[in-house]
Formats: sequence, C-alpha cells, structure tokens
Amino acid sequence: MSGGFVSLVGAGPGYPDLLTVRAADRLRAADLVLFDALVSPEVVALAVQAQRFCVGKRAGRKSVQQETIVRLMIRAARRGRRVVRLKCGDPYVLGRGAEEGVALRAAGIPFEVVPGITTAVAAPAAAGVPLTHRGLASGFVVVSGHHDASYRPVLSSLAPGSATVVVLMGLAHRRDIATCLLERGWAADTSAAVIFAAASSRERTWIGTLRTLGETPDAAATEDPGTIVVGQVVDLHTVLSDVGMSTLAAEGKG
Repeated sequence: MSGGFVSLVGAGPGYPDLLTVRAADRLRAADLVLFDALVSPEVVALAVQAQRFCVGKRAGRKSVQQETIVRLMIRAARRGRRVVRLKCGDPYVLGRGAEEGVALRAAGIPFEVVPGITTAVAAPAAAGVPLTHRGLASGFVVVSGHHDASYRPVLSSLAPGSATVVVLMGLAHRRDIATCLLERGWAADTSAAVIFAAASSRERTWIGTLRTLGETPDAAATEDPGTIVVGQVVDLHTVLSDVGMSTLAAEGKG
C-alpha cells in the first residue's frame, strides 16, 4: 500500500499466534499504532518500526476521548502514514470499530477492516465451553455488560434457556445481570462461568450458577477482563477443559 491508509485491526483474544496473517503483516508495516489497553504487549511488539500509543479505555480511569483517537488517525493518514488502530478481539464486536470506520469514510480516508477472533467466542473456547452444542444450545447472544441499558433489553427478551448468553465487560454488573435473567424466569441452578484473562498466562475459569454468579471469586479485586457465559453448555467444561488448569469450580458451584 502507498499513501496514507488506516487498518482497523483485530488483535484477537490475547496470544500473538492467534492473530491473522494479515493482522501481523499490517503491524509490521505500520508507521503508527494506536492500541487498546487490553491488547497484549507481545502483539503490540510486532509493530517494530511504528510509533505506538495506548489509547485504551478502562472502567473508572481517565482515558483518551474517542474524538481524539479519530483525529489522530485522520491526521496521520493525511500525512501519508500507515496507521493501525489495534483493538482487542474483533474491531466490529463491541469495539467502536464501526464508529471509527464511519468517521474515516466521512473524512475521505481510505481504510480497511482486518477481522480478529472475538473474545466472545475465544474465551469460552479456551475454557472448554462451546457456545453451541446439539441438544443444549442452537445459538448464542453477545451483549455488552458495561451498563444496564446495554444488556437489560436483550436479556429481558430471551426465553429461559433459549440461547447461550455471553457478556463482555460485565464483571462490575454481574449481580444485576444474574438478577435480570432470574427475573425473566431462568432457573437459579443454570450453569454459569467467568473466564478471566482468556488466552493469556493469567487465564483462569470460575464455574458456578446464576445463583452464585454475583459472588464470583476474584471479580471485585482483579484488573483482568472477564467474560461471562450462562447456559447448559457450561456443563461441558468438565469434559472439554484440560485437567489441572486454574479452575475455581469448587468455590462457585452450588
């Protein structure tokens, strides 16, 4: 590619070998990388010749405004630079990638989207939890858990047990999320899991139920991201996960 260009790149869930080939190529060729807080340092390090700036947002912390991120991309591209906007997971799954794409198109900046493995799928898989399984779940729903208005309309519309529920960015509201499903009629003993720091050396899994989800160990103190999964498919964790992994099942089930 010649001239200014922006690549909205999905960094995947964590480990650098889970990147797509194209994502790795774009990082190595980049002049400027604007990366999110949850992208692993090993992935960012692939941008060997680029200026690299963390522009990630973490709950409760001062962060770079979205408008500033867009201005940085546009300004750099207009100066002929190859820009990578590096996002955890997939750029278009709860990552504001589409908002950035719309802004780039409006500014006349050429760009591409490089899909990544979304954490919504990768985190459960890493813990031995398939999102669909014949006889247990034929579909799944992914919602943002950062605010009541983001998850409640969707969860309140789901018939009990009709799909696997995956919640990203929902640890702070895990009790309310559980309550929302219970009020909708989901059984209190419906299996639930929280996968912390998926696809990293700190990965660990808590297994419990909707009844105990609000008491998830580590959730209040940890700074690691956590993916919540609710549904019968969580029961397959005991069959599909590796024995000896850091599983907190004993504290949660009951």
